Amino acid sequence: MQLVYEGKTKNVYRLGDGNYLLKFKDDLTGSDGVFDPGANTVGLQMEGAGRAGLRLTKYFFELLKQHNIPTHYLEASLADASMIVKPAQFFGRGMEVICRYRAYGSFLRRYRLYAAEGQPLDGYIEFTLKDDAAGDPLITKDGLVMLNILSEDEYETIKALTRRIADLIREDLAGKQLDLYDLKLEFGLVGPAREIAVIDEISGGNMRVFHNGRFLDPLELAQKVLA
Repeated sequence: MQLVYEGKTKNVYRLGDGNYLLKFKDDLTGSDGVFDPGANTVGLQMEGAGRAGLRLTKYFFELLKQHNIPTHYLEASLADASMIVKPAQFFGRGMEVICRYRAYGSFLRRYRLYAAEGQPLDGYIEFTLKDDAAGDPLITKDGLVMLNILSEDEYETIKALTRRIADLIREDLAGKQLDLYDLKLEFGLVGPAREIAVIDEISGGNMRVFHNGRFLDPLELAQKVLA
């Protein structure tokens, strides 16, 4: 097992069979000890956050499998907070797609002249480039195509997949009296057919969920979803 990348919330190891192992940490993104799923820096540690993130990721990847949505997920070991995944090729140097159902976080900061906190949004989709130094800048469809990061077909496929996945997760959470405000996903090309698939994780670390108007941290979210 070879360490190939040390990330903010996970370490990535290459296995002998060509697959990869993701080791979840207890580190969370944010600043000054306050959790923020949209932040680019580690802001705090929360004991048990890594295992909670893996449990939720396993839960949501298995939900997507039931609906024939491709992912890189193979298996998870809750005992050591690790997950084995198929190798995937990034788009560019990494890209994130956000689906927003309520105005919050960076969306509200950008459009505060027009939006109120918590204002309903109709599954608004944003694409951003993974670049900590540049603050993960937003990019349009034209920009992605002109810079050869995505083709037009890939853009439309990822946008439709993001909306479908977010709607599934939102519906699942609503059945538990939880309100999904936004969800961040990553995609890559997986397998010999280079199929567009969800990669990385789907957990409290990359979504905002509220219960009775109160934001749930990653541990609380895992407890409510998996109770």
